[in-house]
Formats: sequence, C-alpha cells, structure tokens
Amino acid sequence: MKKENLIVFDIDDTLTKSENHHQEAYVEAMKSFGITKVNQDWKSYENVTDSYILKKNYEVNFNSTFNFSFIPEFEEKMTELLLSFTKTEEIQGAGEIVDFFMKETDYAICFATGSLLKPALIKLEQANINFVPKLVESSNNLFTREEIVNSAINKAKNYFQVQEFKNIISVGDGIWDLRTAKNLGVNFLGIRNKNLSDFKQEGIKSHIEDWTRFNFQKVKTELQII
Repeated sequence: MKKENLIVFDIDDTLTKSENHHQEAYVEAMKSFGITKVNQDWKSYENVTDSYILKKNYEVNFNSTFNFSFIPEFEEKMTELLLSFTKTEEIQGAGEIVDFFMKETDYAICFATGSLLKPALIKLEQANINFVPKLVESSNNLFTREEIVNSAINKAKNYFQVQEFKNIISVGDGIWDLRTAKNLGVNFLGIRNKNLSDFKQEGIKSHIEDWTRFNFQKVKTELQII
C-alpha cells in the first residue's frame, strides 16, 4: 500500500515501558564518568534529550565545554547498565498498533526519541516492536526534539520515497512531545495519563490512555484529518 501519511512514534513510555529504567541507567552512567551533581528535574531543561541534558550536567560538573565526541563512550556505559535490568516490555497493544499502521493503512511510520540510539534500539527489540533501524532518529548528534523529529520525518520520506506526507501525526507521552509537535506544525496524539493535566492545559486535541483504547477514526476526527 502506498504510504501517503506518517506516524512519528516516541519510544519511552509511548511504545515501551522503559522510562524509569532509562533514567536510572542514564543517571548512573553520568555518575560513573564523574558527573555526580545531576539535575534530575527534567522539565527544567530547555531541551529534554539525553545529549542536551548530558551536555548541561557535563559542563556544570567539569566547567568545560561539552563535545559530541563524548557520546559513544557514554552510550556504551549506559547500554551496559540498561542491559543489566529486567527486559523491557511493550506498552500494552503497542506492537499491534505499529503493525496495524504498516500493514493496514496508508500511514508510514518512523521513530523519534530523545534517547541515545543504542538504548533505544535495545528497548524496541526487547519489547518486540517491529522497526527498521534506518527509521529511528535519536539524540546522538542532535540536541533538540524539533531537530530529532524533523530528521525522522526526512528519513521516512527517503525510505518510503515520498516527497511530502499529506498528514503527519506525532505520538508521545511527554509535554515536550506536544510542544515539539506544535513548534513543527504537525498533529499530536498524547498517550498515557501521567501528563494529562499538562496536556489539557496546552489544549491537546486527542489523547488515549493506552494502545488498547486506540480508535484511529476517532483520533482522525479529533485532529480534523480527512
């Protein structure tokens, strides 16, 4: 089926039950490199991505300029820590929804995460979410969510050989996911209830508690997609 539209999936706590383990591995990895003073008020950061938060804490602890060349070594340590935890599970129904979009709709899919790449791939694999690695964009070389989502969209255009998608829906569980979608002028579907009050304050149009409650026609109606 020709793909004329696009779904952009966040990963942590959108498709995989992984946010707590992700944060634990992330903070412990920082501490292992001597970044012992870590501001864990994630919402206080201008950009909620692994690379940007690492940059800010690196510079505070070492009083020196952060360079992306530090990422690969840090990523290996974080991956090692993540693998020591229990296996990542899917958000109920996530795998079926990804398959639904790919097999039964004219929506292409891609993945845009604030995570570093290797941990993101491991979480998708462990949760048995079907994905193409070429369609996963992470924060390894990008600081902002807007850059990450834009890059994921461009990867999808190249992979599915589409010049422009008619409709793009970004899906995420964080308030930063909603704000990113607004900044980029794309539709947004919120998932999970932990940030529902924040979502409502910012005028979210479509929200589901989990993937077992997903009704695509209802979502399209709420987003005014024909």
